[in-house]
Amino acid sequence: MTDPLRVLLVEDSATDAKLVVQALRTSGRQVEFERVQDAEAMRAALESRLWDLVISDWSMPKFSAMGALDTLKGTGLDLPFIIVSGTVGEESAVDAMHAGAHDYVLKDKLGRLVPAVERELRECRERAALRESEIRSAAIVRCSLDAIVGTDHTGRVIEFNPAAERCFGYSRAEALGQSLADLIVPERFHEEHRVRLQTHVAGAQGAVVEKPLELIAKRRDGTEFPIERSIARLDARSPPILMGFIRDLSERAKAEAARRELQTRFTRLAESGLVGIIIGESSGRIAEANDAFLSMVGYSQDDLANGLVSWASMTPPEWVSTNAAATEELRLRGVAGPWEKEYLRKDGSRVPVLVGVATLEGGKNISLSIDLTKRRQAEAARGRAEDALRQSEAQLRQAQKMEAVGRLAGGVAHDFNNVLSVILSYGELILGDLKPADPLRDDIEEITKAASRAAGLTRQLLLFSRQQVLEPKVIDLHEVLTSMDKMLQRILGEDVDLVLVAPKAAGRVKVDPSHVEQVILNLVVNARDAMPTGGKLTIETANVLLDEDYANSHLPAKAGAQVMIAVSDTGTGMDRETQARIFEPFFTTKEKGKGTGLGLSTVFGIVQQSGGTVWVYSEPGRGTTFKIYLPRVDAEVEVLSPAVEPTTLRGTETILLVEDEEQVRTVVLSLLRRQGYHVIPAQNAGEALLLCESHSGTIDLLLTDVVMPQMSGPDLARRLASIRPETRVLCMSGYTDDSIVRHGVLESGVAFIQKPITPASLTRKIREVLDGDPAGKKTPLP
Repeated sequence: MTDPLRVLLVEDSATDAKLVVQALRTSGRQVEFERVQDAEAMRAALESRLWDLVISDWSMPKFSAMGALDTLKGTGLDLPFIIVSGTVGEESAVDAMHAGAHDYVLKDKLGRLVPAVERELRECRERAALRESEIRSAAIVRCSLDAIVGTDHTGRVIEFNPAAERCFGYSRAEALGQSLADLIVPERFHEEHRVRLQTHVAGAQGAVVEKPLELIAKRRDGTEFPIERSIARLDARSPPILMGFIRDLSERAKAEAARRELQTRFTRLAESGLVGIIIGESSGRIAEANDAFLSMVGYSQDDLANGLVSWASMTPPEWVSTNAAATEELRLRGVAGPWEKEYLRKDGSRVPVLVGVATLEGGKNISLSIDLTKRRQAEAARGRAEDALRQSEAQLRQAQKMEAVGRLAGGVAHDFNNVLSVILSYGELILGDLKPADPLRDDIEEITKAASRAAGLTRQLLLFSRQQVLEPKVIDLHEVLTSMDKMLQRILGEDVDLVLVAPKAAGRVKVDPSHVEQVILNLVVNARDAMPTGGKLTIETANVLLDEDYANSHLPAKAGAQVMIAVSDTGTGMDRETQARIFEPFFTTKEKGKGTGLGLSTVFGIVQQSGGTVWVYSEPGRGTTFKIYLPRVDAEVEVLSPAVEPTTLRGTETILLVEDEEQVRTVVLSLLRRQGYHVIPAQNAGEALLLCESHSGTIDLLLTDVVMPQMSGPDLARRLASIRPETRVLCMSGYTDDSIVRHGVLESGVAFIQKPITPASLTRKIREVLDGDPAGKKTPLP
């Protein structure tokens, strides 16, 4: 059913009003109307309800059509205004039309009224639709994430949205009326831009005259960056308007540069000759192999190209089942090994290797192999030694193997820390800029999740390889174990009896408190798994004195005063073969998919890095005892202050950023500036000192990498302390290899953050340092 026609009648004659309404009803529509005779009544009626049109008499005793028209304009409403009168002359009607009336109808020709009304209502709807379209278009331009720049046919800017302001650094007021070429086009491309402009202006009417192109633009500060631009020609005006849609490709270029850098590092590793590398396919075909691997198995690149190198040809029969198990592990976990095996060389001889495999994209996998020939030769030589030395030699072999795998793991983890810092930081920054409904959000979140999992793996590898940064404190093991009692009970469950023998008289040790708790937790979890039907777990501490004989037969133990932590269970126990491998990373006796094989290797790494030794005593069916020996110290227990969460992650302080890795420096610079800080970047210590001398204001914080060419971060801090004693110091590093201790960072009490960094972790640490106690804000480096 058609909606009623709502008419406001400005008419002094009730009879004439009735005639107008009857004329309107001839259209078949229901008519609702109200009659008014003066300006005040008309304004009240316009404010009281919605109307479709206004019909006014030309002349009335107290009012007129021109007065009614002025009243309507004063309300700001866009309604059709039609004059119906028997007295209006042609000149008066023309004046009324110029003043804003839409039509006039003589009372003796009311048959024209309905067509006039329908026409004006239709045009009113069209005007409203046009305004709505213009509003929506303007909103889209303002809210677009891409820069939108409009120009006239001469190339002068007539539209410059907020995204364009952010992209190019100009305000809208600065850009309007300026030559687009002068604003954003590098000078060497001006002629090319001029030719394109002429082509666009002369293009076919109403057509999109340019598909997306990748070009180079410049910002207000003169820096150049890649963009993707498309041009649309609008012919609503003559000459036409050109609208440019521009997308900043800087982040994509940075990601591509990071990928190339990662590829370069992998290539260097492949060409180093230290590790044999294979790229294999799921079918078993070997697609690529570096020269180190081919030399290891006696083949050439030509042999590989001719299909002579394959898993089948290199695998001795007794290793087929091991390969199958590794393949299944690879399918379930994405990684397999490392494990020792043998390859058949081209001449039929065998080469012992240590192998690890991980999956790649596209159904491929990568295998890393280390030639163990020389190590096996050394083992054979030591095996022919006297029986009295065999036990020590076996222990030494195990230590050497752990050291080799540890160095490899730590080196890989170190390189990835900087790469992961860049990936995690850019991922969080991009997520911060995306709207919740942005289709890219899910993809970026998956990237950051994968990078976070990789960061967790690197932390475990650093712990195993003894390259994780520790913050040692003097602690009382009695207090540590007592505080963990309830938590350990919950972990073990009701069917395992926990006995703590931790006398207060036991000596103190200097270790990282969180890491010693992790050691105990890992051993307790292993013990629980070894007692599936329940049992007894005893944790004991005691002061011991290791003599030279014990130390010589338990390498790498050291003689002297020690504190022992013994964790004993009544579980299933282990045979000698299992005991020989329990500290190897990724080795596990649990069912596939139920263990990472990093728990005990983490224990081994923490104890070794803390200057201690760990030994295992076990027999099948008779339980297991792990004994950890840590050097005893004569010092007071250090009270651990609880960390205070910063109230804000933003700031306005001035930070001197010194980082020799360009990608890390770039992302840290970006995220700190986003948080409001004034950042002075430097790529080395020498440049940082020059900037300090030329900077007239205060430098609140020195944020520096520890290991850099020419001068280390701590050395820079020492130099800076003499000229800017008020500056606080925060060091960061991706690995240690004893470098953190060697440079005296932890002993000095200087704040430290371990890579990989993220925006959240770094800004939180910066606020902790800047908001710390002013009296103890800085401890001089030794």
